[in-house]
Amino acid sequence: MNRFTTDLAGSLLRVDIHQHLWPEPLLRALARRREAPRLVRRPPGWILRVRGEVDTPVVLADHDPDRRAALVAADGLDRALVAPSSPLGIEALSAGDAEPLIAAYHEGVAELPGAFGAWAGVGLAEPDAAAVSRLLDQGFAGACVAADALAGPARFERLGPVLETLERHDAPLLVHPGPAPERDFTAPAWWPALTDYVSGMQAAWHAFTVWGRPAHPRLRVCFAMLAGLAPLQRERLVVRGGRTYADPGVFVDTSSYGARAIDAVVRELGVDRLVYGSDRPVIAPGELALGHAVEVALRERNPTRLLGHATVEALAA
Repeated sequence: MNRFTTDLAGSLLRVDIHQHLWPEPLLRALARRREAPRLVRRPPGWILRVRGEVDTPVVLADHDPDRRAALVAADGLDRALVAPSSPLGIEALSAGDAEPLIAAYHEGVAELPGAFGAWAGVGLAEPDAAAVSRLLDQGFAGACVAADALAGPARFERLGPVLETLERHDAPLLVHPGPAPERDFTAPAWWPALTDYVSGMQAAWHAFTVWGRPAHPRLRVCFAMLAGLAPLQRERLVVRGGRTYADPGVFVDTSSYGARAIDAVVRELGVDRLVYGSDRPVIAPGELALGHAVEVALRERNPTRLLGHATVEALAA
């Protein structure tokens, strides 16, 4: 029996729903800053300085639009959606600092080659639902919000108008890890990705179940990086009195994980709830090695469920 609905049969776009590309206007804006987040010239190249993380070399070629468009095709994809880099902490800055950086991101991604679509960024100091509505009207696929901005009832209430706008436009939300908190000890470069990001995504996953879904029954949501493997905590949830149920409007993307973790989450949620996200250029995508049927589901059928037919048709135009 075909597990997919008949209206999704036929040729569909192959989509990577989670990449990062810093367009030229954003690079210039980050290079002008004197406080983190900022780009700092350090011959022979540049480094990225972000609160809570060690300085990281930046390969500007990784953000070359034409080179990246060629990689979309080389990866066997038709389109890739660019998301704000939430670990930079741009959206969490004061409104006066965040707005020009978010505007630079929006300006730049709107001019990317046809291989790309984009998620809109949302300033958290003063969330602007009207601005999100305008961006959706301009063709942005949905909005991206950092996980810690959703980790509790008051935070969902604060972002309520933005989430209602997404529901009204039939557009999804991408929940992304970061930024990492500042710490009083020296940690290896991988520390935030294995601690702060994972715990933040798990908290957002459970918070959406408890507070987000009751307030926003029609909102489609995708949690990056398999929601920090939160779905695999079902047994701990149940034994402590929590409730679990199938929510067809909640998805997780595969970013930063390989076949073993993806297979485990498929067994827990079912293949229909996973979408392909590579996190390029942070991580070079590898083979999923899960079989053709799963790859078709993750790259073609499920992104259509997440994004909606109208958005996919607009991306294909």
